[in-house]
Amino acid sequence: MSPEAAELFAKAFAIGIGGALPAFAIGKIGAKAMESIGRNPEATDKIFVPMLLGMAFAEAIAIYALVVTFIL
Repeated sequence: MSPEAAELFAKAFAIGIGGALPAFAIGKIGAKAMESIGRNPEATDKIFVPMLLGMAFAEAIAIYALVVTFIL
């Protein structure tokens, strides 16, 4: 395998895994938060902010993967 092909494969793997797993995590966080709010609507204020923080931290992982892809 040529070095250029290996570099391209590494970039594709980094952005593929680094984008897919955080997307799954964000979906899971949102689904569980909506399920919790559906079960207990009074807890919306207590659930919403931690949900947004969790989603932001998961999105940060995807941004890190994008930066690593650009650096490679």
